[in-house]
Amino acid sequence: MHANIIEPVTPEFYAVFESDSRQRLRGRDENDWPVLATALALACPVWTEDEDFFGTGVAVWTTNRIEIFLKAQAKSIESLEE
Repeated sequence: MHANIIEPVTPEFYAVFESDSRQRLRGRDENDWPVLATALALACPVWTEDEDFFGTGVAVWTTNRIEIFLKAQAKSIESLEE
């Protein structure tokens, strides 16, 4: 069986985290709650430039931080191959 890299999630998957997500986003853009709820359900970080997610209790990665991380990973792989 081949697992997909990207899997869609249904609202039923993250709905249990709606109240918590809305509370964490209170005073910000509460319409972002499904993204935060999904991150909570999956126990994973959020890749975003949206500052509303900062300080919500989940790790937030911005594009420039991801670029630094991926370059470091590539460098590590290159050094292992030498």
